[in-house]
Amino acid sequence: MRITAIEPRRHALSALFLDGEPAAQLDSETLLRSGYRVGSELSGAELSALKEASERRRAEEKALYLLEHRNHFKRELEEKLRRAVSAEAAQAAAGRMEQLGLIDDARYARDYAARLLEQKGFSARRAQYELCRKGVDRGLAERVVSELAPDPVEKIREILERKYPGARQDEKIRRRAAGAMQRLGYGFEDIRRAMREWDETTELDEDE
Repeated sequence: MRITAIEPRRHALSALFLDGEPAAQLDSETLLRSGYRVGSELSGAELSALKEASERRRAEEKALYLLEHRNHFKRELEEKLRRAVSAEAAQAAAGRMEQLGLIDDARYARDYAARLLEQKGFSARRAQYELCRKGVDRGLAERVVSELAPDPVEKIREILERKYPGARQDEKIRRRAAGAMQRLGYGFEDIRRAMREWDETTELDEDE
């Protein structure tokens, strides 16, 4: 097969024509580095190799772009890359990012878990669920959360005091606060205990 035309396309791609027919859209940089030009002969095997090289480079470029904006877990990155490239290219690119030290699931899991537990107030169970949903290995998620999770009763009381101070006197606010705690992943027994201790603390403060 002979390359009869190479035409630029959007997103740094080039359309490759073989024997007058469109054959593939390839990464322009990959095609340029390959040395193939209009008039070059190209076998089926060489075309396949060129397509694979193009996919790999596009996947790595996309991975770098995504990681430039925020950290990603390895599986999370793979899933995003698959929207633009093949599963094989996505897996290879994510592996390459890991080799370069641009992906570190263990480190990012700790950072992400800390944010969920401290800033969002999630329970240990909810934080672990969110980590697994992002693609973190279940064992790693359990280990990280168990190391970082505060006492659930103390955390519930902290949230109550900060966000629902009116729950002390208003039953409607109290029910709303309990529902909010459940949505954060806390169990009913921990919520009830936290509210009971909160009430006792309030009574002691009033007596003083």
